[in-house]
Amino acid sequence: MRKTRMIIACLLISTSAFAADMDNRQTLTLSEAQRSHVLEEMRALLSGTRDILAALSTDDMAAVSRYASPLGLGMAHKAEDHLKSVLPREFMQLGMSLHQDFDQIAADAESKKDSKLTLRQLSDAMAKCVACHDAYQISATPASGQPVQAKEHGHHHHHH
Repeated sequence: MRKTRMIIACLLISTSAFAADMDNRQTLTLSEAQRSHVLEEMRALLSGTRDILAALSTDDMAAVSRYASPLGLGMAHKAEDHLKSVLPREFMQLGMSLHQDFDQIAADAESKKDSKLTLRQLSDAMAKCVACHDAYQISATPASGQPVQAKEHGHHHHHH
């Protein structure tokens, strides 16, 4: 009985420590459009990674390459220009190096056809997802109809 209570106490302590840790993330405030763009890109990376894993489970290396390619640097160049100014350099660098990883995964899947290698590369790449999610959270500037709006109108008057 006492043992269970100890375990529960330990769990509570560790979860509260975890909750405190979570608050150390840097909050990046983006416009709604920028935020949805970043989230869309992350969801594409996530579903692409899932597709790669599914292909690996059947040893379909051609499919691995097909799923990894669109997640490479080509994907990054589509949008990074208008985000460079608002995202921290470290965030951008992590993202770029993740896109590079997927280019490498695609190329090696095609040439080496070694699923163990791909798994190792995917695992390394995903460590970047984990590091970034540990470091940042993204919030949007409140949309229209909220008090912040008044402040924004203030800015516009400065231009006149």
